[in-house]
Amino acid sequence: MTDRASEIDALLARHGWAAARREKIAGDGSARVYHRLFLGSRRAILMDAPPSKGESTSRFATIARWLSGHGYSAPQILAADDELGLMIVEDLGEETVAQRLARRPADEAMVARGVVAFLADLRRQTPPEGLACLDPARLGDLVREVIPWIAAGLGRTPALPEIPDRLQAAAEAHCGTDYVVSLRDFHAGNLVWIPERPGIARLGLLDFQDAVLAHPAYDLVSYLQDVRRDLPADIVIAAKRRFAETAGLTDPSRFDAAYAVLGAQRALRIVGVFLRLVLRDGKPQYLDYLPRTIETARRNLDHPALVAFSRQVREALPIADSTILDRARTLCGNVQTP
Repeated sequence: MTDRASEIDALLARHGWAAARREKIAGDGSARVYHRLFLGSRRAILMDAPPSKGESTSRFATIARWLSGHGYSAPQILAADDELGLMIVEDLGEETVAQRLARRPADEAMVARGVVAFLADLRRQTPPEGLACLDPARLGDLVREVIPWIAAGLGRTPALPEIPDRLQAAAEAHCGTDYVVSLRDFHAGNLVWIPERPGIARLGLLDFQDAVLAHPAYDLVSYLQDVRRDLPADIVIAAKRRFAETAGLTDPSRFDAAYAVLGAQRALRIVGVFLRLVLRDGKPQYLDYLPRTIETARRNLDHPALVAFSRQVREALPIADSTILDRARTLCGNVQTP
């Protein structure tokens, strides 16, 4: 038995879960590992978040308690050892919103309304202390950090290094300085629909430890421009309009410009993150999302707010055809430093 396995067993024993059956849950792109615990009629989630790999259970707990304190459905913390990076939390449900909508696509509009109601309410809350801010400089830096992985995965393109500065300038011009709480990795795979709960509590929140301050539309962009699934165009249009009205964003052209800038920034960063997961971490499954992610970035570039460098980005970011994907697949797990 490894030291980590012993630490997990000890935590479970201390808190009455020693006899629980464990079922591994499909992971995300982080170093965290999740297991669902079954003990009679009781269920819970075991989170294994190694501090040595940059994970923090204490940050998860801090944001979870803040969210719960405002009436939102974050998991209750049942037990934790922050030094070891181990935590047992409430199980909000086995089916994510993404899984539910794949099974029941007719629910798409209902869930989108719930998402908009939640985000409009979230933006009215006084943020907790200590959140980093996704200001224009940081938005540019987040893309700059992954440019080497984009270059390594797609081939060397001389225009790539200039893109972060152009994005920063676009954000400075169109995104303003009204910052609100953003859960950041806000998409259907990180949400659970809980129909028995009232109002905004119907939306169960799974991934929020990287919460930041950001433009009011940042999480809306994350949900509507999900790189893992396609949303119907009418749902997207209606959700954008409803959010702008509910959140009091009264200038449609300014809102649309910010939405496009944030969408382009987010998609470009995700291209780099996915390629890093493939090239460095040997996770080829993320290549499945690459064509949609690149197309999302290119689609945002059609907005006039980004016309100044859209051609440059399009040339640097070719459509992910079989040649591009085959190149990245060949390099899978073989690039430690781009």
